[in-house]
Amino acid sequence: MSALPPPPLHFLLSPFVAFLFFATLLFNFIISRRGSTKYMNRRLPPGSMGWPYIGETLSLYTQNPNTFFSKRQTRYGKIFKSHILGCPCVMISSPEIAKTVLVTQSHLFKPTYPSSKQMMIGPQAIFFHQGQYHSLLKKLIQSSLLPSAIKSSIHEIENIVLNLLPFWEKNNTIITLDEMKKYSYEVAMISVFGNKLEANEMEGLKHLYHCIEKGYNSMPLDLPGTPFKKAMKARMVLNDKLRKMIRKRRENGEHGGGLLGVLLGLKGEIQLSDSQIADNIIGVIFAAHDTTASVLTWMLKYLHDHPHLLDAVKIEQEEIRSTRLETNRGITWDDTRRMPVTCRVLQETLRISSILSFTFREAVEDVEIDGYLIPRGWKVLPLFRTIHYSSDFFPNPDQFNPSRFEVAPRANTYMPFGNGAHSCPGSELAKAEILVLLHHLTTSFRWEVIGGGDGIQYDPFPVPKQGLPIRLHRLNDVDASN
Repeated sequence: MSALPPPPLHFLLSPFVAFLFFATLLFNFIISRRGSTKYMNRRLPPGSMGWPYIGETLSLYTQNPNTFFSKRQTRYGKIFKSHILGCPCVMISSPEIAKTVLVTQSHLFKPTYPSSKQMMIGPQAIFFHQGQYHSLLKKLIQSSLLPSAIKSSIHEIENIVLNLLPFWEKNNTIITLDEMKKYSYEVAMISVFGNKLEANEMEGLKHLYHCIEKGYNSMPLDLPGTPFKKAMKARMVLNDKLRKMIRKRRENGEHGGGLLGVLLGLKGEIQLSDSQIADNIIGVIFAAHDTTASVLTWMLKYLHDHPHLLDAVKIEQEEIRSTRLETNRGITWDDTRRMPVTCRVLQETLRISSILSFTFREAVEDVEIDGYLIPRGWKVLPLFRTIHYSSDFFPNPDQFNPSRFEVAPRANTYMPFGNGAHSCPGSELAKAEILVLLHHLTTSFRWEVIGGGDGIQYDPFPVPKQGLPIRLHRLNDVDASN
């Protein structure tokens, strides 16, 4: 008899990989235990650190975040500790304490994310800095995203919508989340690169972003085949592509429009390196892409589930459409300012979906807040979602009720775009692209949700199950007038 063939390489490696994995868990468990004993004589917030290294990450990202946060708030109070994505952290559901962290004592809490997220986006991105560098970047980013700059982009955003609608109509049934990602991605590309990108360049970058997105909220295991490993490879390729674009524009002296043109156009002593520009472009597109698509998906669901609200939005949008047709023009920035009903629906969608469930800060020194110690280096997470669902500030918080925004909410209780110096600089662009899409969608189509539309999935943001499959039906003149 011939000898048995040797086992395949992956079979031999499997025990070794498993050994490394569990050795890593044990090492981090020992380190976390040492960190806990260091502060035994000082009062840490109550709470559970969960499993070694994994902590409570799986619990957070595999269940309704309202359930995750409310259970812990009920048990421990408005400030409690946990362990997320390999980091010890303190979670805060009090508007007053959140304001302390984000605004009044923000110098004690630097903006940060788990190291895996910083690696994924890039260490020079605006999200991870404070002080002069952050102020410069925010000023530059806002200059390309303020209303004065967005006004000139409304026509281009509208063209994206008008190009997408026939495709949606032709396919009849679409996955809302997927199509909204395509839409928000194209808007983000125009905002960042102007009109300089070719179609093949845009598709290539889109594929890389998709790979990064899959690994962004995965466990940071740098092992072959893991989503994190694949995402980091895509990040390296994306970085190379962007730096080639940047060098080409520098050499040609044609900076172009959009955010890239602004970052390249700096004169004098203050100039950004190619690496700084690439990190910030990656970060801005990443921030603008997923979140806006998720909000739009929820908004279509809520309008579908509340026909009286959809009727009210249609009446408002039809008035604007009639004015447009009379003057033979497209939608304008001023039109988006004349949508109070639609804007209240958007506000309530932002509150009840709370796509940005929390943000990350890091204590730069040992800090005592509300009688508890927050050790230096621990992450601090103000829980926007929990505040948005507090019946103290929003009566019947589980009810979708846009009329609640006829009166401005109490300060520091409504923070869909964050709060303080690090609040989202692209909020006005996000609102504009949402309103432009809704204008054309509600005046040209009706839609029905396929399969009931119940349930939530986490991808990683909470979105309707299966991405909300819908079937579109074009309105005829009779439908539009009713």
